[in-house]
Amino acid sequence: RCFYDQKILQKTFGEWKEQWTICREKKLSLRADNHYRHLLLNLIFKAWRAYVCQQQGKRNKYYVAESHAKKQTLLRTWQHWLVYVGVQRTKRGMQSVALAFRERSCLRISWAVWRRQHYQKCSGHKMNILALQHWAQSLQFRAWLQWRELYLHTQDEKQKDTRAVTHHQHWELRRCMGAWLGYLNLHRVKKCQNELAQEFHRSRTLRRCFSNWQLSWECRRRMCAHQRDLEKQAASIALQRVFVHWKHYVLCVEEAQQCELAEKHYKCHLLVLQKYWNRWKSRL
Repeated sequence: RCFYDQKILQKTFGEWKEQWTICREKKLSLRADNHYRHLLLNLIFKAWRAYVCQQQGKRNKYYVAESHAKKQTLLRTWQHWLVYVGVQRTKRGMQSVALAFRERSCLRISWAVWRRQHYQKCSGHKMNILALQHWAQSLQFRAWLQWRELYLHTQDEKQKDTRAVTHHQHWELRRCMGAWLGYLNLHRVKKCQNELAQEFHRSRTLRRCFSNWQLSWECRRRMCAHQRDLEKQAASIALQRVFVHWKHYVLCVEEAQQCELAEKHYKCHLLVLQKYWNRWKSRL
């Protein structure tokens, strides 16, 4: 019974230990899931922050480029206006000089020729200025397009690099997570196998001990039954001996009584015979 109580206590302790191990594994898995979610949230937050910083950098660069373009446009407009004002002042001055010269010399033909030449020169100068401005604007627009294309290409390359790094980090994290889960499953399978082996060993030991105890108990029971049979046989033999002795004693007592009765009968017979003998003798 002590052995049985001990085995029950060991089995209960083993089940409690298994439940405690399962709870601990659940806690560890929950902590691992929380760590994994925290790590994913941290990576998502870092990626989002990098994306926000990148978008903010893009917006700042775009704002700077737009401000620079507006300043350049305003500067070109101001330069054109200054040129126009200068030309107008020059024209007015020249017109005033021409009028004064015409008023002074009254040379209309010379004035007409000079005016035509001056107009041609002014027109040519304006056309040269407009051509130069157009060429400068086309160069600036082409340079701005090239810069924009280069900037977009650089941004695309940065995004590709960022995506590649993020994909590599996710792949490495997934691979580590898969390896860790595989290790956990292998450790859990090994642990289950060890527990099953221990349980099989305990059950086998318990079964062997129980079979040995059952064999010893059966042998002891048989010995006790044999001893009881021997005691019963000895008691029956002793009883038979007592009965034989009692029967012999009873027979002896009956024989003694019969002998005594026979002796009494014989004595009575002798007394009768003696009486009759004496009577016959007296009659004789």
